[in-house]
Amino acid sequence: MAQASTDIVILGGGHNGLVCAFYLARAGLKVTVLERRGVVGGAAVTEEFHPGFRNSTASYTVSLLNPRVIADMELARHGLRVVERRAANFLPFDDGRYLLTGEGRTQAEVAKFSARDAERLPDYEARLETVAAVLRDLILTTPPNVVEGGWLTALPEMLKAASLGRRVSGLGLAAQRDLLDLFAKSAGDWLDGWFESDPIKALFGFDSVVGHYASPYTPGSAYVLLHHVFGEVNGKKGVWGHAIGGMGAITQAMAAACAEQGVDIRLDAPVAEVLTERGRAVGAVTEAGDVIRARAVVSNLHPRLLFDRLVDPAVVPADFTERMSRYASGSGTFRMNVALSELPRFTALPGAGDHLTAGIIIAPTLAYMDRAHAEARLNGWSSKPIVEMLIPSTLDDSLAPDGLHAASLFCQHVSPDLADEHRDTVADLMIETVEAHAPGFKASVVGRLALGPRDLERRFGLIGGDIFHGRLTLDQLFSARPVLGHADHRMPVPGLYLCGSGAHPGGGVTGAPGHNAARAVVKDLKPG
Repeated sequence: MAQASTDIVILGGGHNGLVCAFYLARAGLKVTVLERRGVVGGAAVTEEFHPGFRNSTASYTVSLLNPRVIADMELARHGLRVVERRAANFLPFDDGRYLLTGEGRTQAEVAKFSARDAERLPDYEARLETVAAVLRDLILTTPPNVVEGGWLTALPEMLKAASLGRRVSGLGLAAQRDLLDLFAKSAGDWLDGWFESDPIKALFGFDSVVGHYASPYTPGSAYVLLHHVFGEVNGKKGVWGHAIGGMGAITQAMAAACAEQGVDIRLDAPVAEVLTERGRAVGAVTEAGDVIRARAVVSNLHPRLLFDRLVDPAVVPADFTERMSRYASGSGTFRMNVALSELPRFTALPGAGDHLTAGIIIAPTLAYMDRAHAEARLNGWSSKPIVEMLIPSTLDDSLAPDGLHAASLFCQHVSPDLADEHRDTVADLMIETVEAHAPGFKASVVGRLALGPRDLERRFGLIGGDIFHGRLTLDQLFSARPVLGHADHRMPVPGLYLCGSGAHPGGGVTGAPGHNAARAVVKDLKPG
């Protein structure tokens, strides 16, 4: 058993842990990162899943990574290159038609189904962007925190709330109404109020159920839609792209930036316990028995994983423990990587083309998505699932042998507690779902890795397979994430902080929680 000391020990070397480590080290603090797996990156990793085939194992596409984080960490200098898809999304339909969207093409494509919807599209996008711009401004700010004590204690939070109020009031009444709708309504109700044709509603409605065990008609799902339009690629807002080398290229670049700042990253170092003394977090103990003492402990773990397994419940307030036990976490996600002997040939659009670089969405209507959710809740999985397929090897030839391809399948809905014994049955169904639109696809699959919600939990610590570290519902957002009173990244145990996706602004490969948590730690440890 070894003993060591540092200023900060960070639990988990996922992307937010690395971002937090970088900013803390840049502020002059000595930082040690403890990562359970033998590879850095958490759920943003690239791994070989079949001999000769590599792909992003869990998170699979990039847009939400914050531009300031990219610039501050100089990720491009450390090897990160992100390329745009040549088309944004491709939706094939049973009747042989299709919708292919992207820069310069979406409006004309929508007009194939509805001239009225095509005419309304620019106004829809402009109004959505107005609201998204406000929230984009808030990503790197800490939300107003509810605090106990007198007015002097509450004053900083009151000023923060006043600043937010001024930002929102500057929107104008129409945009304020849109903001309310997008936080409170279902995506289905929001989209039904805008459009008449199923394809355009399916295109936008898909974003509302990504990683969300819900129907597009579930109240609050409009916010999940909004959460997915914050991003940008190479300065283009709302665009999605591919990191050359897979999502692991992002976290490998981050690890290089951290190493340059002197961060000590330890792999194969699972944490057994957060060390506490006199009610304060003072370090971590690994499963191997090594003790790393620190002035502060920062967790990049799912908040329930942190408090259920690593923190002594005797030092945690009873009310916090009770509320954390009810913290909702569970996704309908079933994640697959497949090795392909050839590219798929879609009946609706045969041959190669830009559509094969797009997000290929098999979910033709909001009603289809609604039924998929209902059936999964009733039977454990949907017989007609929602599938998004990306074939990153069309943009990145480093992922597969010459002439072969690697594809990501992000599939929904399955129950968050789907039993392992059903994994192969569900995986076969997902492949058959693509086969129905691209005959020959099944025969082209030469290898696969299928991860159900329990696999995602075991491998990446995603409770219930939840890619967001907790559902993005109104009671778990902004000042209430993860629990009201702790939106400032400071947990109820002094010296313990949260820097993962369970903190504001939530899930996705953003780097924002790590950035914001570092600011809180520096303020506490290096005042002034």
